[in-house]
Amino acid sequence: MAENDEVLSRAEFWDERYAKTDGEAPTHEWFRSFDDLEEFFQKVLFQSAGRRPDDNPLILHLGSGDSEVPAEFHMRGYRRQICVDFSAKAVEIMSERYKSRPEILWVEMDVRDMKGIADRSVDVAFDKGTFDAMIHGSPWSPPPDVRDNTSRYLKEVHRVLKDHGVFIYVTFRQPHFMRPLLDAPGLWSLDLEVLGGKGGAFDYYGWILQKKTRREQTPRNGDNGRENNWHYALREARRANGAGRLTWEKRKRPQMREVTVAALFTFAVCIARM
Repeated sequence: MAENDEVLSRAEFWDERYAKTDGEAPTHEWFRSFDDLEEFFQKVLFQSAGRRPDDNPLILHLGSGDSEVPAEFHMRGYRRQICVDFSAKAVEIMSERYKSRPEILWVEMDVRDMKGIADRSVDVAFDKGTFDAMIHGSPWSPPPDVRDNTSRYLKEVHRVLKDHGVFIYVTFRQPHFMRPLLDAPGLWSLDLEVLGGKGGAFDYYGWILQKKTRREQTPRNGDNGRENNWHYALREARRANGAGRLTWEKRKRPQMREVTVAALFTFAVCIARM
């Protein structure tokens, strides 16, 4: 990535860029158009129970810029959409461009601090490039500001989503670099679709993050409460069985086995001395 990637996380950069728009055509449709993603949307949104137009879900577009995706959704029957962006210029342009579609609300807002969006009010959150704009530096060891910004963002998305709501995220970044950032707080069940490039173009990736409820969140080292709950750990292990990921239960169980063996040995010694 370029050395000046840090500017992508600043509203001033985008205000200047959107000021150059001709008022009609999008100036920065990040890496994939709606047509490129329509098959993916069919699977994760248009034909998915609870997310179809007839289900009337509330869709939150995160860092929507001047993307045409909200308008395309509207044409397919989605009548409750909120588009947030920290660029005042982008919000001004899009509010004017789609003033005939009042069901799409354009709001100036930072996705890292969405105080205007109520807790557990959103069914679907969508991001195409916003998370990426927060990332710079080494992908193997992201700088502290990257970890901070992405963590704040994900916690806010998690807060506004309903239980088991979904966060749909499209990116060009390699999954092995993105997974640690996306699941750092242990708030999500993650799924991934490879979105093949056309005409020999490189792949893009569609992440589907389903919000975990508080009871479902994966315990971390140092957590209190559920960390000592064997039934919770066993349920999580069964759910992850065959998924090829190391669960908390799998890490902790050998330690618990050692405690059990030690206890049995002590018991046997006591019997022998009687």
